[in-house]
Amino acid sequence: MTYKHPIAPENRLTSKDWSGRRFRAFTRSEIDRIPQLQSLPVATRQAMQAVSAVLPFRVNEYVLEELIDWSDIPNDPIYQLTFPQPGMLGEDEFETMLGHVRRGSDNATLTAQARPIQASLNPHPAGQLELNVPQFDGESVEGIQHKYRETVLFFPSAGQTCHAYCTYCFRWAQFVGIEDLRMAARQSDHLVRYLQAHTEVEGVLITGGDPMIMKTKVLRRYVEPLLDPALEHVRTIRIGTKAPAYWPQRFVTDDDADDFLRLIDEARAAGKRIAIMAHYSHPRELSTDMAQRALERIQSAGAVVRCQAPLIRHVNDSSDVWTEMWRRQVELGAVPYYMFVERDTGAKRYFEVPLARALSIFDGAYRRTSGLARTVRGPSLSTTPGKIVVDGTATVAGERVFVLKFLQARNPDWVGRHFFAHFDRHATWLDDLRPAFGERRFFFEDELAAMGPTRSSEPDMVPRARVP
Repeated sequence: MTYKHPIAPENRLTSKDWSGRRFRAFTRSEIDRIPQLQSLPVATRQAMQAVSAVLPFRVNEYVLEELIDWSDIPNDPIYQLTFPQPGMLGEDEFETMLGHVRRGSDNATLTAQARPIQASLNPHPAGQLELNVPQFDGESVEGIQHKYRETVLFFPSAGQTCHAYCTYCFRWAQFVGIEDLRMAARQSDHLVRYLQAHTEVEGVLITGGDPMIMKTKVLRRYVEPLLDPALEHVRTIRIGTKAPAYWPQRFVTDDDADDFLRLIDEARAAGKRIAIMAHYSHPRELSTDMAQRALERIQSAGAVVRCQAPLIRHVNDSSDVWTEMWRRQVELGAVPYYMFVERDTGAKRYFEVPLARALSIFDGAYRRTSGLARTVRGPSLSTTPGKIVVDGTATVAGERVFVLKFLQARNPDWVGRHFFAHFDRHATWLDDLRPAFGERRFFFEDELAAMGPTRSSEPDMVPRARVP
């Protein structure tokens, strides 16, 4: 099939010839061997090593050679998206880790110093371990989360890494070697039995990490059981992946790229729809020939591509960036799906954007796109009670308020319900907000608290000291 580029040449990067080139990644231990970093000061590389001893780092040759503008360091958005920055840690934490790097401390010492810092970064937000992991046959189901009635998340053990790590990653705890924080299932047997008993589930989201890091023959072990007619209530299989942005060769030139496309077709023939939930954080990730070919091949095999990303300071915190990204997605046949708010975990303080500004950025981009791009929803917060969109602001009875709405919820009765929070231009997350109109608690708080404790503060959503 001949692929015609829908994006004007002046807006398109030209990929190198990647045929025959195998995937190669660099991790923390190889920072000093990354060719593109050799011209940077030693102090910059030491800072990277200090931060990456706490938060995970991994990058590959495609990102290095195709996506980063090395003449614009450190401001380049993809550089900010993939390379550790000093501001990702608190000042004292950074200085402590940097001191150990400069003294040549061994990995065991660095790990010991990193553990209390990691524990302070809310490694599993929104009740992922305490509320999302279901019980079945009297036991917790390994590698499964079931937060919303219609959807089950599945974490295959072989997919718990990525082609490159995003610096903002809200699942960073999967990658830092703390086994108690890692979600993973070695096989699909428990998933199938769970789904057989839960006919309300309509879709499975295979997630990670990145499932597309797996070879197709391994991915098949998890997908093919879902095609069984006995699971006819499971209608969609979603694959959450950054591969179309960070390693599009997975769908074009890798030796099992065609086999993955056949798997998409086999699912379609079995009456299931595979949806690729593609994480694009910046329009540059859509601009290379390879990235565009990957999208064309995925769609030609019969999968739909839905695009989502968080709003990240230093990377995409402008309406112009989102306008361009949504337009390119539509031009390439993909569906703009979500703009998320950076979660309250990891390096949030470096990347977060106040909700008021997030809404302004979203509205500014939304107004400049056509109806085909207005499938997108946001800014959306993935919180303990559910997915909550900041629907706007209003002035009611003299009080300026955020208008909030549940898009998904632990209790399905909350879905679609609006509620109001006092406008706070500095708030960046739900637990920064207090109810409007003199209410002491949001309507869902008592029921949420009864569901059980979590490690985050969200079940007691409102900081009580701030309530008059």
